[in-house]
Amino acid sequence: MSVEILQLCPLIPALEDSLNEQYKVHRWFEIEDREAFLNKRGDKLKAVVTGGHIGIPSELADRLSGLEIVAINGVGFDKVDLPKARQRGYRVTNTPDVLTTDVADTALGLIIAQARYLASADAHVREGKWPKAEIGLGTRVSGRRYGIFGLGRIGKAIAKRLEGFDGKVSYSGRKKQDVGYEYYPNVIELAKNCDVLVVAAAASAETRHAIDENVLKALGSDGVLINVARGALVDEVALVKALQSGALGGAGLDVFENEPNVPAELYDMPNVVLTPHIGSATHQTRKAMADLVLANLSAHFSGKQPITPVV
Repeated sequence: MSVEILQLCPLIPALEDSLNEQYKVHRWFEIEDREAFLNKRGDKLKAVVTGGHIGIPSELADRLSGLEIVAINGVGFDKVDLPKARQRGYRVTNTPDVLTTDVADTALGLIIAQARYLASADAHVREGKWPKAEIGLGTRVSGRRYGIFGLGRIGKAIAKRLEGFDGKVSYSGRKKQDVGYEYYPNVIELAKNCDVLVVAAAASAETRHAIDENVLKALGSDGVLINVARGALVDEVALVKALQSGALGGAGLDVFENEPNVPAELYDMPNVVLTPHIGSATHQTRKAMADLVLANLSAHFSGKQPITPVV
């Protein structure tokens, strides 16, 4: 019999087709009586395929006594209990590197769109307002001071792109690196010394709400926050308050703390650009991610080391 796997969320059709060809797939999000399903199949499920924004709830992992591998279709693994995985001995894999380019491109897109009011300008034209009024002036993107919180693969790719805009790049992270950018020991100091703060750090217990009221205050009334990492890194209550009061100049957000729910207060703010977590959403990257998910599963069930193990 084919290896049984549990698919926790919808995936691109090509990946779902390949999984169905190679394994016996149970789609968790379509199961009505989950308790009955787990009682019957829980001990037979060998793998879980999931998204980084979902991971695997600990209470679900506890019901899968035969679990051997959690294959994440994404780079984030903050919603997987890694100590539990190590203790029980099941593998966790993700899909790093292949989405770096597109997430970095998205960060630049948010920076430009926010500074030049591109979303508002598009609506201005479509709604027939151009003949009646001008939209107003934006802010130059080139030559600004850009701070990057989290100079990993994606952070470095963002910095490289910003160099093309003559940006003055600085960063903050767990440690100083051998790069040509100015380093600040903490994110508050970074925020004090940049015009645009780009969040690209990994989500963890340590980074949860790292962008809080104090950081936003340090960024200031002319400052802009860009987030392409995880929503949990930003205190959204503090962010909304800062934007409403004018303590922060604007924001470009691709991720949110309680996706797909977005604070409604942000909807009518012309200085804020909102996108629905599309950082890696290109045909090329999603295919590469899918291929890596399949490769990790294939390697594991062939008795080999997964391609991109987390644990």
